[in-house]
Amino acid sequence: MSIVVNIYYTGTNGNARKFAEEMETSGTVQDIRREEGNLRYEYFLPMADPETVLLIDCWRDQEALDRHHASLMMERITKLREKYDLHMRVERYVSDENGIPEKDKCFMNMPEMIR
Repeated sequence: MSIVVNIYYTGTNGNARKFAEEMETSGTVQDIRREEGNLRYEYFLPMADPETVLLIDCWRDQEALDRHHASLMMERITKLREKYDLHMRVERYVSDENGIPEKDKCFMNMPEMIR
């Protein structure tokens, strides 16, 4: 069971994008990707909203996510978020690989999608 957290960072004057760029250039993103249990940590730019950046953050299980939230990494992220005066909207999803109906598996081409 993996956990996916979508975080929408919103600001003004391009600050959300600047935040994501600094997360990348500072090495913070690479450090998070190296954390045990991290499956994905990737930023996206919504086409319809230039002041928002979407982070897709995926973890192996709740324990891995809890370790991440208790780490010093969160302090680095919080400081950058405050620097750019960003607001967040968060969505959390739990994977359901075992509960997906066969018809949906065929449609979704599940063998290639499941890691």
